[in-house]
Amino acid sequence: MFFFLSKTLGIMLLPANFLIGLGVLGAILLATRWAVLGRRFLIAAVLLLAICGFSPLGNWMLYPLEQRFPPWDAARGVPDGIIILGGSIDPDLSAAHGRAALTHAADRMIAAAALARRYPNARIVFTGGNANLVSDDTAKEADYAIALFESLGVPRERLTMERRSRNTQENAEFSKALVAPKNGERWLLVTSAYHMPRSVGLFRKAGFAVEPYPVDWRVGGLADLLTFSPVAIDGLERTDIAVREWIGLTAYRATGKIDAWFPGPGPN
Repeated sequence: MFFFLSKTLGIMLLPANFLIGLGVLGAILLATRWAVLGRRFLIAAVLLLAICGFSPLGNWMLYPLEQRFPPWDAARGVPDGIIILGGSIDPDLSAAHGRAALTHAADRMIAAAALARRYPNARIVFTGGNANLVSDDTAKEADYAIALFESLGVPRERLTMERRSRNTQENAEFSKALVAPKNGERWLLVTSAYHMPRSVGLFRKAGFAVEPYPVDWRVGGLADLLTFSPVAIDGLERTDIAVREWIGLTAYRATGKIDAWFPGPGPN
């Protein structure tokens, strides 16, 4: 049920979808006795879409997420393993074309390949199936990640692929069951910086100690908090990403799937 709601209600609540829906509802109401309410809905939808698209709102919401964990400190020593969360490959598009079709989160794969070359004895685990509400066994991220890793210089024999997970909670639980980490082992977790708080919280809940290795930043420094977007779709995308993460953190905490609303460095 939680997965179903995340892929239905959760998607409907994203600003772009919600505000377009509000505008459509307003247009429909114009032809009824609630025309005044319809005009208000239309005006609100247009104004809020403009704010989400052109203003730094998305940057403001992403910044605390991306700054929650510092860059990984290589001076701490050599890791025993590297876990890469899915989300960098579009499984359905990959299945249609017979090769890995990368998303905007491709930095996860590139960073993981660089780490694999830097630490040749570390185990490499990719966890990602198909996050769509309706999917079949022919389109799994992990299946297409193998060839991509090989093209980036990572030998197949070093790869452990987890292909059943549909969300980050399953990433954590299935990865732990697959690799059975031992006490004292050091595992890096590679995912987008904005996604790291929720990911770390879920891995902690699963009893899998990981060290964050954030990549794929969407916001630069503090100056970006005052930067307006010249293209509305870019600002809307950042706002949608941020809202999805904050909704996810709230929903996971409310249902007891993570132990802290905003997981960060340290035990929380």
